[in-house]
Amino acid sequence: MRHSEFHRSHRIGWLRAAVLGANDGIISTASLIIGVAAAGASNDSILMTGVACLVSGSMSMAAGEYVSVSSQSDTEAADLARERLELANDHESELKELTGIYMQRGLSAELAHEVAVQLTAHDALGAHARDELGITDTMNAKPMQAAVASAATFAVGAVLPLLVTYFAPESNIANYVGATSLVFLAALGGLAAKAGGANITVGIARVAFWGVIAMAATAGVGKLFGVVTA
Repeated sequence: MRHSEFHRSHRIGWLRAAVLGANDGIISTASLIIGVAAAGASNDSILMTGVACLVSGSMSMAAGEYVSVSSQSDTEAADLARERLELANDHESELKELTGIYMQRGLSAELAHEVAVQLTAHDALGAHARDELGITDTMNAKPMQAAVASAATFAVGAVLPLLVTYFAPESNIANYVGATSLVFLAALGGLAAKAGGANITVGIARVAFWGVIAMAATAGVGKLFGVVTA
């Protein structure tokens, strides 16, 4: 009987960026809308503020993710270049280093040496990247992927409270946006947890909790400093 396994670790890179983008899109836009609504702004002003948040937030998320992940990618590239040079200049020391790594993981000295020899013969740089540096194809940094995922999902997340704002009664926008945004956040937390194989209840609770904090804070600021003009 064939044994098959299903793992989710290959999703970590894009899942993290996607969840962060959508979560930030919902929370940032909803919080800003609630804060402006609490300050007594007109419906048109609230919508314009929400759209501005969607555009600027998407660009900010893309730029931030790209710069951040590019820095990680640059570090990985520098480490690989250094490792490539060390393999070319001191092959034996690198072989001993790899042997030592496998011994620390529980292999006998003889078996560790044999594994190191065979993996070095197959792909020396790949073996050191994976087992010494912790760099793998699944986990390595992909700046453009992270940037696009963050920008797109921020925009998707931001559209949700914007739609609610458009259709909600002008006199009760804050309550409608707040309530529906919590539902959106709960759904996002549950889907993210399911995709990552984590506890769904915990996933829902943590995004909803921070959503409540953010929206309550901006509502308080709007009430405190808002001025309704005739």
